[in-house]
Amino acid sequence: MKKLIFTTVFVLFTIIAFAQKKNYQLSSHILDVSKGIPVSGVTIKLEIYNEKTKIWKLVDERVTDENGRIVDFLSSEKNNKGIYKLTYYTSEYFKSNNTDSFYPFIEVVFEIKDENHYHVPITLSAYGYSTYRGN
Repeated sequence: MKKLIFTTVFVLFTIIAFAQKKNYQLSSHILDVSKGIPVSGVTIKLEIYNEKTKIWKLVDERVTDENGRIVDFLSSEKNNKGIYKLTYYTSEYFKSNNTDSFYPFIEVVFEIKDENHYHVPITLSAYGYSTYRGN
C-alpha cells in the first residue's frame, strides 16, 4: 500500500511539475570569440516592429547570465509572429575589460514566422560580430 501511495504521489508531482514549466520561443547568447568565453552581464533589449505605424515597441529587457545566455524571451503560450529587434548593449562589457571597441551596441532584426523556437546568438569581438539563427 505504501508503495502504491508513493508511486501515485510521485506521478502526480511529476505531472504538476511538467505542467508548470513555462516554455519560451526566443533565446539568445553572446560569445566573445577573441577570448573564447561567454559574455555575462550584458543587457539585451527586445522590441517588436509595428508595420502599420513603423514604430518599435519594447517587449522585454534582460541581462545575460553567467553563461552569456538569456533563455526566456517570449512565452510560447501566445502568438509571437512578427518582426523583432534584439539590441545588445556591448559598450560596458568592453569598457569593463579595458578594451577599445567599434560597436557601442549591436542591433539584430529578424522575423518570427511560426511557433518554432528561435535562438539568435552573436559571436563578438571588439571590432566585429556575427549572428545566425541557431537552435
